[in-house]
Amino acid sequence: MTNKIAFQGEPGAYSHQACRNARPAMEALPCRTFEDAIEAVRTGQADLAMLPVENSTYGRVADIHSLLPNSGLHIIEEAFVRVHINLLGAPGAQLSNVTHAMSHTVLLGQCKTFLQQHGIHRIVGADTAGSARHVSEAADPALAALASPLAGEIYGLDLLASHIEDQSNNTTRFLIMSPQADTSRRGKHGMITSFVFQVRNIPAALYKAMGGFATNGVNMTKLESYMVDGSFTATQFYADIEGHPDDPNVKLAMDELEYFTTIVEILGVYPADPGRL
Repeated sequence: MTNKIAFQGEPGAYSHQACRNARPAMEALPCRTFEDAIEAVRTGQADLAMLPVENSTYGRVADIHSLLPNSGLHIIEEAFVRVHINLLGAPGAQLSNVTHAMSHTVLLGQCKTFLQQHGIHRIVGADTAGSARHVSEAADPALAALASPLAGEIYGLDLLASHIEDQSNNTTRFLIMSPQADTSRRGKHGMITSFVFQVRNIPAALYKAMGGFATNGVNMTKLESYMVDGSFTATQFYADIEGHPDDPNVKLAMDELEYFTTIVEILGVYPADPGRL
């Protein structure tokens, strides 16, 4: 055991914040890409991986759903992180000094109102934590970063303004991935089962495959489609449902699903996080 949890991004990224929130006793291991974070777990450099899958404002995180089925890892937990955006400046800087703010383009777009009110021009950075690091190195009181509180802590920046995001409920959902599946648990707030499937090439196959969940009273909280290997004829679906595969109604629904599909792969069975509520 390494007691490490891998994430994509630099120290201070929101994924790093998710690691600290969900696994405070573990060392967070920064990785360049999502693939690198997955590979770190597969090769034993880390015990777990923290991967963002969707944001309440911007939807799903590109590429993640296509990476999960071939990762060799299993979802064991979900975590929700409120995206609080702070304006961070060099030590001694004042809000009145700031003329430019740097961050990932997504965060810049989430703080338009604040930036316009204070006449601050936007500079696109590669990511949030990297922008905070750049501001720390530049030591320019006119340049600030939009990033997490953790980034300010790591790079020694002053907090000039907090919670400046336009959307007060902006939240990112993360999945914690492990080499070992664990279907033995039962969550206080219920269970979530995540899986991918491909339907058979017959008329109304998707409609029929989904019918089993409706008739058996299984709530499907997520259903997304994406192309497989760039093909316009092969479509794979990712789904989250409420319940455990051992629940009688879920078992009946999954049995019906298999009849109309060529592939069904369960990615994880895990407790529902209270953040869902």
